[in-house]
Amino acid sequence: MPADLAVIGLGQLGLPLAQAAVSAGISTLGYQCGDPAPLAAADLRRMLSTGFRPATNPAELGRVRTAVICAPTPRGADGALDLGQLADAARTLAAHLRPHTTVILESPVYPGTTEEFLRPLLEEGSGLRAGRDFHLAYSPSRVDPGNRDHTPANTPKVIGGLTPACTESAAAFYGRLTDKVVRARGPREAETVQLLETNYRHVNIALVNEMAVLCHDLGVDLWDVIRCAETKPFGFQAFRPGPGVGGHAVPRDLAGPRTRSLRMVELAQQVNNHMPQYVIQRAATLLNEHGKSARGARVLLLGITYKPDHADQQGSPAKEIATRLMELGAAVSYHDPLVPSWSILDRPVPRVDSLYEAAADADLTILLQQHRTYDLQGLSVKAQLLLDTRGATPTGAAHRL
Repeated sequence: MPADLAVIGLGQLGLPLAQAAVSAGISTLGYQCGDPAPLAAADLRRMLSTGFRPATNPAELGRVRTAVICAPTPRGADGALDLGQLADAARTLAAHLRPHTTVILESPVYPGTTEEFLRPLLEEGSGLRAGRDFHLAYSPSRVDPGNRDHTPANTPKVIGGLTPACTESAAAFYGRLTDKVVRARGPREAETVQLLETNYRHVNIALVNEMAVLCHDLGVDLWDVIRCAETKPFGFQAFRPGPGVGGHAVPRDLAGPRTRSLRMVELAQQVNNHMPQYVIQRAATLLNEHGKSARGARVLLLGITYKPDHADQQGSPAKEIATRLMELGAAVSYHDPLVPSWSILDRPVPRVDSLYEAAADADLTILLQQHRTYDLQGLSVKAQLLLDTRGATPTGAAHRL
């Protein structure tokens, strides 16, 4: 049975798009490439009942009006984006592409990828010409998992088409999902929007992470500084430090295969990558100040996901922090309401059930993620020694980053 939309790639980008589409009444095919994103059984049943259908036969991709490619583009061993899964998705779609289809790329890519990489694959595999026989456009993904305030319906979508007609065709599709569509001059501008948005976050997190280290050395309460600074109604946006930067929107420190690196982003990445080590330094110092060594210390890690109230561990700094603690000889355990089991260095990490008893027993408790289920006031009372990397505990109740 034909569908309006095919989402190619049901990972962290494609699955939310498919969910938004069926919620908007769009019949949707889901074609998997790469690793799928976790989906609760209840959510899957809801999607199936409202117009979603998993597709295993690639021929079904030839019977849709719009195809959105959300293939993963992870970093390779050399640090460059690996476009292999994107190429596979493009060839699969091209073999069944029909005239008048609108093809949209949402995968994170370098500026120029839509025109110079995706377009030739689609044209060679289909015998059709982009901009004449089918529409081609790029739209940067703006997915924020678990965000209840900013959903696909109220988050503007940027569209950059190969031709004005391509832009309008893609805009007509996204107009069914969101309240506002923003038209870029072309695919390169739309691709660069994602580059700017992602790196803006990482550069500002790096700045506040450096401020955290500086303020600790100066004996200044950074969290109070941020509280005051964010009252300024112009020229300032509050970012907060943490034990590292996780998630799927990794910093794109290379603007493109033929262009120079963004020096500020490279520096920001160095700063952010150092934060897990800084947490270890602070932890070891706290233990020493209380007459204990990291070797043999009982250390409890709280919250090992990359963002609060979300089960995804992609890029979470918890892994590196646990690894370094184990290498120092600490006995590491963890608690996370969303992660039932966890392994580090091919060894299972003990998961505690009774949080307060475990915190009272541990020589040091480190809060890495502030899930809403945590009673931080009570935790700060029970814990022998608490290092708060998120500034979530009451003032004076814990040692803050």
